[in-house]
Amino acid sequence: MKRRFHYDLHIHSCLSPCADDEMTPGNIAGMASLAGINVAAVTDHNSARNCPAFFSIADKMGVVPVAGMELTTSEDIHVLCLFEEPDAALSFDRGTVYPRLIKIKNRTDVYGRQTICGEDDEPRGEEEYLLSNATDISYDEVFGLAERSGGICVPAHIDRQANSVTSVLGTLPETPFFSCAELHSPGNREEYMQKYGFLKEKRLITGSDAHFLTGIRDASEYFESEAETAAEIRRELFRYLRGE
Repeated sequence: MKRRFHYDLHIHSCLSPCADDEMTPGNIAGMASLAGINVAAVTDHNSARNCPAFFSIADKMGVVPVAGMELTTSEDIHVLCLFEEPDAALSFDRGTVYPRLIKIKNRTDVYGRQTICGEDDEPRGEEEYLLSNATDISYDEVFGLAERSGGICVPAHIDRQANSVTSVLGTLPETPFFSCAELHSPGNREEYMQKYGFLKEKRLITGSDAHFLTGIRDASEYFESEAETAAEIRRELFRYLRGE
């Protein structure tokens, strides 16, 4: 029998400089569980380094973890890059994204700390370079790069007036191809489907883009599946995001 799996695929941990220090992997998993969310992704700015801790902790709390990041392109467009396993996300992070991050030393007094957590949810270090800065990876390029690493790209919060592909380019291009796009507000679904007719053939999801624990929304978005294990549920989620 199919069950509903509620998801939130856009949550920032304390590794993102703009996120609250309370956004540890364990606190995120706990709040997601309280909100009725079954599947959650940690998507920090240009980094996946808190995904291993999130995977370890979320599994114990009954939340199916997804690995990812919110990549900032050279045009200042935000794109969610999602992966089924943390190793794939870390490989994309270390091998592709981090070398192409425009490196500026972080100032914690201005931007906030960038805390890397261990599997016990305790701090293990800090990232020295500002992660919310842009990379030199273009919007056209990122889709292929993530796909080659086993991931899927989702244009982020296309209904927002900053850092979205629509606000930067003034439109939502059909290329490079994507199967799924994210809205910040579910109430904008009909407006954007009318504005960009081809979205009717895509998955349109909403994510909280939470930077504070109170920003994690109560469960609303869901997909249905007969999957049982966390790995099976993630696999079905990615099939859903790909429109399969």
